[in-house]
Amino acid sequence: MSPTPGPHRVAADLASGPWTLELDPASAGWEYSSLRVLDLAPGASHTFATGENETLVLPLAGSCAVECEGERFALTGRDNVFTQVSDFAYVPRDADVRVTSDAGGRFAFPGARASRRLPPRYAPASAVPSELRGAGQCSRQVVNFCRPDTFEADNLIAVEVLTPAGNWSSYPPHKHDEERPGEETQLEEIYYFIVGSGPGGPGVAYQRVYGTAERPIDVLAEVRTGDVVLVPHGWHGPSMAVPGYDLYYLNVMAGPGAERAWRICFDPAHAWVSETWSGQATDPRLPMSAAANGTAPARARDA
Repeated sequence: MSPTPGPHRVAADLASGPWTLELDPASAGWEYSSLRVLDLAPGASHTFATGENETLVLPLAGSCAVECEGERFALTGRDNVFTQVSDFAYVPRDADVRVTSDAGGRFAFPGARASRRLPPRYAPASAVPSELRGAGQCSRQVVNFCRPDTFEADNLIAVEVLTPAGNWSSYPPHKHDEERPGEETQLEEIYYFIVGSGPGGPGVAYQRVYGTAERPIDVLAEVRTGDVVLVPHGWHGPSMAVPGYDLYYLNVMAGPGAERAWRICFDPAHAWVSETWSGQATDPRLPMSAAANGTAPARARDA
């Protein structure tokens, strides 16, 4: 019998049929969050059914057209995740979707098991908010394209994080694995990584996840482009961008709570670190991913 896959899944093990990456709730070992990634050759198209999952179509590299229930959305996309904030499309559960790319590209499909069926929609890049979090070597950029307060969905939460080479993000370590009204929400989380390259080739990064005696989990993973780390519970962070290689990750979250909310709590052993940021400047390499409307990202000091 093959061993049960762990929280770190390498890119080579995630391909399935036409998908470069396919991770549904069953293969993840949980109930709500999912992610698929599709590579399309120039002129190619792919049709799929969303099933019980509401889904986004997010260009990682390239542009595409999305057709769903008589609607057609032309996504401008971007050259790559480090250069530009992207527009995206939302498609509901129980829908048939066709994605076509004239020039080819790579496209992510974050998803979540949904109860409500919302209409297909287009979100322009100019409406996607971005913020700078942390300071010093904990500086990073967070693109809040599908946060509860920025885009309507039934259950899905998704953001992009860009971390300059040598910095730490998802720090201090934090968790969201309990329903505590007003303080914490229970969310399954996927980290999907893209790591920059250097003169010698593709780079690496590292991800830490750890639990408690009652709910153990222990991950210290060397991650490369296309890898994922699953966080069913426990403290997660830091996400470490090693010197010389910028780091991008896509976070996909969903859970059982009646309220669609993203509330976290810090590991009390390390929460004090965020208090030191008030005397530090934000890394001047940020923002890394330019906003389509030319506005500067907001600045926040939390994790």
